[in-house]
Amino acid sequence: MKRVLSVASEAVPLVKTGGLADVVGALPAALAGQGWHMRVMMPAYRGVLDRVGATDVVWAAENFFGGSARLCLGSVGGMEVLALDAPHLYDRAGGPYSGAQGDYWDNAERFAALSWAAAIVARDGVEGWKPEVVHAHDWQAGLVPAFLRYWNTGVPTVMTIHNMAFQGRFGPQKAGPMRLPPEWFHREGYEFWGDVSTLKAGLMAADAITTVSPRYAEELMRGEFGLGLEGVIQARAGVVSGILNGVDGQVWDPETDPEVHPYSAAKPQGKAKNRKALLAEFGLNAEVSGPLLVMVTRMTPQKGIDLLPQAVESFVAAGGALAVLGSGDSWAEAAMRDLAARHPGRVAVRIGYDEGLSHRMFAGGDAVLVPSRFEPCGLTQLYGLRYGCVPVVSAVGGLADTVVGASPATQALGAETGVVFSPVDGLGLTQALRRLVALHADAPRWKAMVRRGMRMDWGWERSAVAYAALYEGLIA
Repeated sequence: MKRVLSVASEAVPLVKTGGLADVVGALPAALAGQGWHMRVMMPAYRGVLDRVGATDVVWAAENFFGGSARLCLGSVGGMEVLALDAPHLYDRAGGPYSGAQGDYWDNAERFAALSWAAAIVARDGVEGWKPEVVHAHDWQAGLVPAFLRYWNTGVPTVMTIHNMAFQGRFGPQKAGPMRLPPEWFHREGYEFWGDVSTLKAGLMAADAITTVSPRYAEELMRGEFGLGLEGVIQARAGVVSGILNGVDGQVWDPETDPEVHPYSAAKPQGKAKNRKALLAEFGLNAEVSGPLLVMVTRMTPQKGIDLLPQAVESFVAAGGALAVLGSGDSWAEAAMRDLAARHPGRVAVRIGYDEGLSHRMFAGGDAVLVPSRFEPCGLTQLYGLRYGCVPVVSAVGGLADTVVGASPATQALGAETGVVFSPVDGLGLTQALRRLVALHADAPRWKAMVRRGMRMDWGWERSAVAYAALYEGLIA
């Protein structure tokens, strides 16, 4: 099998803060079916070595960004992991990027170290294993393509942008501690408006750039989505492509999900049981005539959480109910609590995150709301389709790529799978929820939409084929 090294800051089932981890964790198994042996390299945060059973030390260094380090080979769930064990950088009580006092002061060095070690593995190999391609994910691994280019190794690299909003930007004084050569501190290198940007470094150096949906790849060439790096994407447009994320069909399957009453597109009866149970779990009125809308989200402006207060008033008046699960900015959490207080029995909010509850929400909800201002790919709408929970989404990024909006034309074609709205503002969302209420009241049309969405295949096979073709092109 051909060999590829995937470098990232998190991966399911070891560490997860967002969709990046889902992708990194899913790709090795998906690519194995395409003839590629993928190893995942990531930091050995506290507890990671115990979970991967890493006993085989394949590389070590004494003076490594302020302390000793070693690279340990282990596995979890069939995924081979190269865990970078550097306790002075990664053995901390908080999350992967921040602790109780906010972002770690040395994040620049922490992820430069990850990239440096990955570049050494790519250049020299470890114990007879040398990758033919390196796949770097987001700003935390952005310096991998950069180091390999600066060292003139010739190892082909792929840089994937999971979210352009996070750019790995640090002051110029960090360049030395990050081991970045000063001669590359210019606009064609890692310099970004007088600072260092590890994401820009990777975008300038990589042989191929991917995003997690075709639409997002196009959007990044515009200022409102490119966030200062749109010129880089425009300049490198010839090597930019979008490959949609997939979902794990074993984890997300309403027929076998242990959290829910089982059902399927062919046998949908269990959906009503899940709806009744979800209403009770959230303390909502047992008799809700309109659609039960669910939202599983980070509570931030990106996710459009601030649009809800204006739009929900008329939705509730029309007979709908809303259940929200998530956490984030304090103002957003307060706004959601206030919304629930003003509509007891019709709006309910759980602050935090509960994986099992999220499954029960997709199973019990009639529709799932994703009103993001930008969304590179989005998995929430795919979980909704899989569980017969009709997506209501903004017309951006992967949301627009995966949901066919209800309209006279799409109805005539038998293609509609959800509600898609634009522009992304309070009025747009209000109008979208009005359409949702009307669709839900049309029982035959609604049932057809639900069945159509549940029968769609958003697994990883299609994406794995695209990644494998990309790798093959780089080494051809």
